[in-house]
Amino acid sequence: MNALIVDADWMPRKSYPLSETEKKRKRALIGSQVWRNPHFEIKNVPVPDINDDDVLIKVKSCGICGSDTHLYETDNEGYIIFSGLTKLPCILGHEFSGVIEKTGTKVANLKVGDKVAVESIMWCGICQPCRSGSPNQCKNIELIGLSADGALTEYIAVKEKYCWKINDLERVYAGDMVFDIGALIEPVGCAYNGIFISGGGFNPGATVVVYGVGPIGLGAIALAKIAGASKIIAFDRIDERLKIATDLGADFVFNSEKLNGHKASEKVMELTDGWGAEVQVEAAGAAPVTIPEMEKSMSVNGKIIYLGRAATSTPMYLDVLVSGANKIVGARGHSGYGIFPNIIKLIATGKLNIEKMITARYPFKSVLDAINASTNRTAGKILVKI
Repeated sequence: MNALIVDADWMPRKSYPLSETEKKRKRALIGSQVWRNPHFEIKNVPVPDINDDDVLIKVKSCGICGSDTHLYETDNEGYIIFSGLTKLPCILGHEFSGVIEKTGTKVANLKVGDKVAVESIMWCGICQPCRSGSPNQCKNIELIGLSADGALTEYIAVKEKYCWKINDLERVYAGDMVFDIGALIEPVGCAYNGIFISGGGFNPGATVVVYGVGPIGLGAIALAKIAGASKIIAFDRIDERLKIATDLGADFVFNSEKLNGHKASEKVMELTDGWGAEVQVEAAGAAPVTIPEMEKSMSVNGKIIYLGRAATSTPMYLDVLVSGANKIVGARGHSGYGIFPNIIKLIATGKLNIEKMITARYPFKSVLDAINASTNRTAGKILVKI
């Protein structure tokens, strides 16, 4: 079968304190500090074997994630931009759905022909965070498409426990559209985890501000809309994405580079009559720019939800957390807490409409064109059809 393989040179930066485990496993905890000169190639590889608790999935749709883009792009020294867990070479792709082709002997709840969406967080289930109910913080975590082979290929073998049936989406969508929507559940799940699990949700009527309207930010907008936000305000630097944000439910959108001398925080305070926003979502991965604006426009008991991933730091005026009883919370992943099944139910009942997030589809033979197009950052979600 054909697969898109990404590889790079193992060249840890001199300033990076490489751990003994990283050295032994050639598995970087912060990829942007280790992997240099990435290259991509479509290769013919064997169809994977499955274990007793695995299923073999024929991949139908796979999204291009910002993480994939950050593996493709490099800094001025040739290092990848992605700052998370990475082990190369690896088959790329982790936002996907497909049809089960084969099941292991211990698979109990899935059968051949079932349509499934798949978590990309490969949690172990036995470490203390997993057993304490925090699978996204698994101590033995692997990431599909980043540290373990992914789904930009014809077939992938994954454990049953990471799969969720999406057969019910056929109530709303026909044909291959079921798989396209299924591939969106993973990024929307990251937004769900941030807002409702790590962030604790919000009272209907709250103002929600989203900085960065790539797919996770767009998911945050769609979820905030159906959860009862009275106002949704979105900031980005790309007009095309702001248009999609409006389509998905944003009430006010602003190009952060076209504010005519004003600041984002001033716009938020103006639109909330000086009260500020109860919820602010950082989905841009640009904390040094966004956090200072967020801290100036928080309501009393407001919260900042940090979803954007970047190996960076930023100063913050902490007194605002004390005087306003405010908080900042981080969130990673989409596993556990009923996230996948709840999103599937919302879509299947017509409550959550995210199809406008999809702005381009490419055949697998043009997968490198799809990744290259993602670097323009004008698309919502780019899908590759396998």
